[in-house]
Amino acid sequence: MKTEFIALNSFDLMLASLLVLALIGLGARLKLSVSVMLTIAAVRTTVQLLLVGLILEAVFRNAQLPLLVLIALVMMIVAAWEILARQKRKLRGWWGFGVSAFSLFISSFLITLLALLIVIDAEPWYTPQYAIPLLGMLLGNTMNGIALGIDRLVQTAWQQRAVIEQRLMLGQTDFEAIREISRDSMRAGMIPIINAMATAGIVSLPGMMTGQILAGAPPVEAVKYQILIMFLITAGTGFAVITVLQLITRRMFDARERLRFDRMLRESA
Repeated sequence: MKTEFIALNSFDLMLASLLVLALIGLGARLKLSVSVMLTIAAVRTTVQLLLVGLILEAVFRNAQLPLLVLIALVMMIVAAWEILARQKRKLRGWWGFGVSAFSLFISSFLITLLALLIVIDAEPWYTPQYAIPLLGMLLGNTMNGIALGIDRLVQTAWQQRAVIEQRLMLGQTDFEAIREISRDSMRAGMIPIINAMATAGIVSLPGMMTGQILAGAPPVEAVKYQILIMFLITAGTGFAVITVLQLITRRMFDARERLRFDRMLRESA
């Protein structure tokens, strides 16, 4: 039996928004200091998604490669910026943005390109209906992994800087002195996607699969696409986290293997 697509109206969305408003009110009553952030996030979600919906409708009607490249660049720039915006100890200058953008490019962008050219094999290969959602899912998950990994690495290294310096004085190399911290940070960055893979289909139904089923796609076909997406996201997150943490770890030390946080952290940190 074919399931018809059920369109939502503004009233349906307003009913859903009442739940968020109730949460905001409860947070304010309990003085959780999250009401303002929740309000801003809810407004941003609504405005951003409505705008992107209008933009995607225009892009889907007129699929042009230069326009698609521009959208992809904007998505990567915003993702790289958001990675740094949530860090407790900010990386200095444009270097932090550069390593974040570079790791996103060699992971999410190249893996998306590989999937479009070889796996999905759409015609043309840059068909926006495939390219934009795929890149968006990879960037979103990879961004979270990188942000968690960087935060764990910088925070732990800062807290244990005396231990690291003692190891250096005992003759260990910079790589040896920070190896365990770096490994723990890499694991922290990859734990969310590993948990998502381990519980997919048992605890949760992933978003893309759920969306396709709600839109009327056969469940088995939706599952195939979801497996593809999960594998791509896992690879992208893993490669990105490893790359960015290796680059930041090298930046922590100077040419004489001395710990130098002043090279990479803002003075306000």
